[in-house]
This record gives sequence, structure tokens and C-alpha cells, in this order.
Amino acid sequence: MIEFPSLLKSRGALFPIVLAAFLTACGGGGQDPVLGTPEVGIAPTVTTTLPLASTPAVTGVATNSLVSATFSKPMQASSLTPTSFTVACPAGTPVTATVAYNATTQVATLTPSQALPASTLCVATITTAVKDSMGLGLASNFVWSFTTAALADATRPTVVLTAPAAGDASVPINRKVVATFSEPMNAATISGTSFTVRNTTLGVAVAGTVSYSASARTATFTPSTPTTLAASTAYTATITTAATDLAGNALAGNAAVLPGSGNHVWSFTTAAGGDTTAPTVSAISPTDGAPGICTTKIVSATFSEPMDEATIDTTTFRVTDNGVAVAGTVSYDATSQVASFVPTSASGFAANKSFVVTLASGSIGVKDLAGNALASDRIWGFTTGSQPCATGVNLRTIASFGAFGGAAGVTNQGINTVVGGDLGTTAACTLITGFHDAVNPYGETPLNIGAVNGSVYCAPPAPGTATTMSIAAQALADAQTAYNDLAALPPGLDPGAGQLGGLVLAPAVYTSAGGTFDITTGDLTLDAQGDANAVWVFQSASALTVGLNATPRRVLLINGAQAKNVFWQVGSAARIEDGSAMVGTIIAPAGVTISTAGQTIQTTLTGRAIGLTASVTMVNTTVVAP
Repeated sequence: MIEFPSLLKSRGALFPIVLAAFLTACGGGGQDPVLGTPEVGIAPTVTTTLPLASTPAVTGVATNSLVSATFSKPMQASSLTPTSFTVACPAGTPVTATVAYNATTQVATLTPSQALPASTLCVATITTAVKDSMGLGLASNFVWSFTTAALADATRPTVVLTAPAAGDASVPINRKVVATFSEPMNAATISGTSFTVRNTTLGVAVAGTVSYSASARTATFTPSTPTTLAASTAYTATITTAATDLAGNALAGNAAVLPGSGNHVWSFTTAAGGDTTAPTVSAISPTDGAPGICTTKIVSATFSEPMDEATIDTTTFRVTDNGVAVAGTVSYDATSQVASFVPTSASGFAANKSFVVTLASGSIGVKDLAGNALASDRIWGFTTGSQPCATGVNLRTIASFGAFGGAAGVTNQGINTVVGGDLGTTAACTLITGFHDAVNPYGETPLNIGAVNGSVYCAPPAPGTATTMSIAAQALADAQTAYNDLAALPPGLDPGAGQLGGLVLAPAVYTSAGGTFDITTGDLTLDAQGDANAVWVFQSASALTVGLNATPRRVLLINGAQAKNVFWQVGSAARIEDGSAMVGTIIAPAGVTISTAGQTIQTTLTGRAIGLTASVTMVNTTVVAP
């Protein structure tokens, strides 16, 4: 129930609400109320872009990235040209490029003829000359900005989540099969050839179609009929290295031949029947009736189960101001099961106003992976204040690194280490040991093998060069700037007197009064309360310890919390014990130690390990730069 009766007190407010209800009754945001035919007479819109159109503008975009836009309707391919879809870097300096349109995915992709200039604010524009299949153009030009990184993207993408999960033995037979990637992918490389499902019991391929959602970074395999999957049967899904990211880097799979290379393969077994349970909304942000919400707030909803991202768009997830739809973009994050609405306006929502949010149900509503819709519309409201929301810390070029060892190097022991992202040090390349990238080994032995999915940047001798040293030096300088920015934030509470184990913490700045933070007596849970943009900063003047010997600990993310928004500013050194699962960007002058020599149990860090002066050392560790 809407908790804003004041919206209905005047006849002026009543008319647009009645009109909105009439339009919804006539088919929602996709059916013309007069002509009746779906989408006839309704102008097309841009539903999502890569790089993402957001406020503030996205930074750190690889110079070798493609630029793409997904439309709400089928478009005329002939209207999408290098004149109607452009990128200028900087503004006023158009980039020479080609434009292609994929009718199946409704995605237009702009491919620059050469790398975009580094560290530059770029402006992308799609004009009203772009038309849908009925000849209707955009209502107005769609314009967004992003800033390029200092480096090209050399990091291979990975599959970070699958549904069904690997080993799931009770998968409903009417379920779609999806895979979520670590970064945006080239939609043209995600197809029925690169993503297949096989009935391993009978040894035959499953008939179906493959689609890709740019906003969710998710590929979906849809069986040709709802009951194509047989009951109580084993299946194997495969995504091959033909799938590439926007920079052309091939998938780094989970093949056993070499960690970080090959196809991504997983298996599951179906249950005896299908899924008929309706999904529910488990959390919302802002909360219903919340006052004084900052104007650039992301509106989000967390679902009880994995959802079909194709059903979550601006027609099924709407925000209205006095009955009038707010322009915005909608996305779905499969890892957190959170759908988000971001207003198109650079200033966010209008200040000091009331808004109503609706998640649609029924045949035209949001659905789970088995096609079950919400049982009823989920409606709530909030009122804005006058101030924009606080934002996270800008990592600049250090954002592309999974590990950085200051001026002292990076060391790996064990054969199961994988670094998702770049790896670097301003020291000589000889001080990087136990690793290899796609081209060179760095002090590897048969007992010390670590795969780097990105590039390695270090000083001469070879393979280090003046260029790789310069890149490493800039990354270190940016890491120091980020550290200083984190340390300069106003101090916050110390809810556990330095002990974070067992706590559930809302987004905020937390400061250790005693100078150290420990996660040793239990797991730490970070609760975003449905806000996918929530930020946590932990300030520790001395040390950080995660887990104890033979007692691993975890940092858990719930209700939309994201690893990219968690920061640890550590005054001296940080240590992550064997088997622990840590989250966030750790910046520690005296370095980061992950696990202990001789341990075979895997330790994970979904974040970054950055030493400003000392080294980063790891043993059988998985690092994923978010």
C-alpha cells in the first residue's frame, strides 16, 4: 500500500495518477492506449549503455573498450550510423568509428578505429535520427559521459556466478540457465555457439536460444520449450573462449589444464518437476515512507531468488513523480539479486518531492528464471531532501590491479593462485615471483604457479620496460592518493572496540579507536539494506587481521552490498589467514600477507591487495578485482 495519501488530496494530483493507471491497464509501458498494438506510436528509448550512463560519470574505462547502447524496441539498422551514434574524446573531437546493430539483442555497438585517448572525458551521443522499425525516432538526443583509464584493458573476463550453481542437484525443469561475467562482454560473441547446454545422461545437445544482457553482464540460455529439460537428468553447460569482453580479451575459464584459462564448464542435475513459486521482494531502498533521501539515490529492490533480467526494465520497474514517470535506466545485478533504478538527470531526483516506486506483477511484470511473476505489484514511496548522496573513493588507475606490491614486489607460493586483474610493483620485475601473465613468466617454479588474468607492470630488467615502470609508478601514486582520501574522511564509530567478528554493519565510516581491526571471533556481515550504492570505509591506524590459524573468517555481503564499495585503510600491515574469504580494497603501507606457506586450502579476496611500500605475498589465493 502507498503510504503517501497526500499525493491524492488534490484533483490536480489525482488526474495524472488515474491516467497512469489507465495506461497500465492498457498494457503498461509498451502498449499504445489508442491504437492498442504493443509499442505502436511509442518512441524508442535507450534502456542501458556501456560504459554505463550514470551520475557521477563512470571512470576508469579501458581505452580499447567498445561503446554500446541497448534499445527498448527493435530499431532500423540503417538509422544507426557513425553520424547518429558518436563518441567524442574530448567533447567536440569526434572519434572515427564504425557502428553495428544486432537485431536479436537490440544492441548498437560503436567500435573506434583506434584506442580512445587515455585519461580523457568522452561524450557519447545517440541522436533523434535513430529510428525504430516503425520509423519513430528518439524523443530527444541521448547523451552520456565517461572517463577513460590510463591503461588498455588486458584482463580476461571470468564467469563469477551461474544459475543453476555448479553441482546443484535439484534444478527445476522449467529453469533457464544463466552465467554472469566479471565485466561487460561483447554481445556479438555470446551466442548458441559459445554458450551451450548438453544432456550428459543421453549425450545430446539441448535445443535453445542464447541472449545477453549488457546491463546485467549476464548470458541466458533459454530452452526451446519450458519443459525441454528432462526430469532427474544430468546436464553440463559450457561457455567457450570465443566469448570476449569489450576489449577483445577471451574468457578465462575454469578448465583444469591451467588455472585462469580455457572454457568455463559446470554441471547440474534436474529435479522431478518444475518451479511454480512466485518470487518476492526481500528488501527495498529507500525504505517505504523514508524522508529526506539524497537526490542522487539509486532506487533498488532485492529479490528472494535469481530473476530473469529480461523482465526487469523501465516498464516493469517504474518511479513516478505525481503520476508522471521519471526518466531513468534500470539494471539487474545477478550476484546480489538486486534491481536498480538510476534517474537520467545528472542531478538525480528533483529535490524536496515525493516519489512512488512500482514493481509490476502478472504477465507483463518481473519474473524469476522459471517464468513465475510477482504475485502482486510491489509499491512503495519516499521523499527527497535537497542534498546529493555521498560517493565512494576514486581509485583512478590502481582500480585495474588485483595486487600491487609497492616498491618491494609481489610473491606467490602454491600452484592454485589466480589474480583477476593487473599485478604490479615499482620494483624490478625480478621481485615478482611465482606468477605468469599471457606472455611472460615471473620467477615461476613447478611448485609456485600463479595466473595473472591481466597484465604485469614492473621496472626493468626485461620483461620490464620504461613504459611498464611508468604505468606502475602512476598506479602507486594513485594508490597513495586513495589512501590519503580514505584517511581524511571524518572518523566514525568503533562498534566492536576493534573486533568486527560477529557484527552486522550498515554502510558508514568505521574507525578503530585502538588502531587495529580484527575479524577473528566470527564473520563480519555488511548489510546494504537494499542500497546497491552503499559504501563502507574502515580506518585502522595500525593493523588489520582476518581469521586465525586454522580458523578462517569471512566478510559477507547482503541486501545489495558490493565488494567494489568496501575500503580498508590500514596504517601498517594487513593479514588474511588461510581459507578466509575477504572483501574490499585493502591499502596498507606495510603490505598485505595472504595465507601461510605450505597451506593448500584456498583463500579468497574479492577486492584488491595494495601495499604502498612493502610487498604483497600470497599462498594459493584467488583475487578478483571488482
